[in-house]
Amino acid sequence: MPVALTLKRAIELALQNSKEIQVAKIQASVADRAAQITKAQFMPNLYAGSGAGYTYGIPETPGGRAPSIFNVSYTEQVFNEPLRGQAKETQEQAKAQKIMLEDTKNSVITRTAMAYLELGKVRHSLELLRKEQESAEKILQVTQERQGEGYELPVEVTKAQLTKAQVVERILQLEGREDELEVFLRYQLGLSEAQSLEVTPEELPGEAEQAGDNLVAMAMTRNAGLQLAESDVRAKEFRWKGERRGYFPTLELVSVYSVLARFNNYTQFFTTFQRNNFNAGIDVHMPIFSAQTKAAVGMAQINLEAAKVNLTNKRTELTADVRQKTRRVRERDAAKEVARLELQLAQQNVAVEQAQFAEGKRNLREVEKARLEENEKWMAYLDANFQKQQAQLELLKTAGQLDKVWQ
Repeated sequence: MPVALTLKRAIELALQNSKEIQVAKIQASVADRAAQITKAQFMPNLYAGSGAGYTYGIPETPGGRAPSIFNVSYTEQVFNEPLRGQAKETQEQAKAQKIMLEDTKNSVITRTAMAYLELGKVRHSLELLRKEQESAEKILQVTQERQGEGYELPVEVTKAQLTKAQVVERILQLEGREDELEVFLRYQLGLSEAQSLEVTPEELPGEAEQAGDNLVAMAMTRNAGLQLAESDVRAKEFRWKGERRGYFPTLELVSVYSVLARFNNYTQFFTTFQRNNFNAGIDVHMPIFSAQTKAAVGMAQINLEAAKVNLTNKRTELTADVRQKTRRVRERDAAKEVARLELQLAQQNVAVEQAQFAEGKRNLREVEKARLEENEKWMAYLDANFQKQQAQLELLKTAGQLDKVWQ
């Protein structure tokens, strides 16, 4: 049974079933987990373990801690600005991944809406072309009859055959495009391959019409590319500030509890043996000279400057892009109006031809030619309308206003 779809329903299904969105959600979750890893060092961390083993000579382990039957250690970073800068950077990167998720959703909405609208246009065009095919066959039949009677040259028959062949070619092309769009929509909407689709020609909501200046202002706050560039600057600033403070001392809370054993020969090397041991305090490191810190600051500063330049370029490009796409919408709207008037004129011409045919002043071939012209103008109007819708969708995506299409 065919699935009857509206534009809004198609977009809802695409958002629910898109594989791209599912991948983007996973990537956002991965970024969140990565941010938590660095942040976790500033939270309490408790470990339990054992360093028990055979010892010969002074008891020690490769880590410098005394061998123990059982031990518990606690660590928590309190003041470590380079590490804190990295943590804030990864948190900002996790936020950027959520922006990318929204951008992926917008891309899915755009492609789905365009495919839906184009499928409606293609099917309407096929209906018109099949009518054209009937008219072309009638014209060919009349021309062949007139040639047989000696009223037409063979070249006129060839012209009529060419017209019919061109119509058949266009039908095959549009049927191929119809199949491509159906396959894409079924995959995007999560439908089975055998499921047929019913779509209805729709116009985009009136809210899609916006003044260029308004859209530029909206794009500056809602464009995904610009938001990502701003997020990148913030992330690089966090990293740069953290690296600059790498000359400050670091402070970490530490504590260790351990249970020692006599078989590790403690009594031979220490005057007193104590089985249960507990140590707690702070671990402070004061950098005196650190070439690594200087290099890290330089790298962070270069990355920050590059991010700022990229942000400036994005703002300039976005303003120009929105204005260009606004002009394109106006141009497509003007082209649609021209196509509408040409269609209206062709329809009036058909009415005149039919009236004259009824009076015996026109023959059937001339009437069918007028109908062919009307169908051509109909298809030109459908194309012009779809091109305007495409331009609107691209403009709204750039301005971050796609929610007006389907909500």
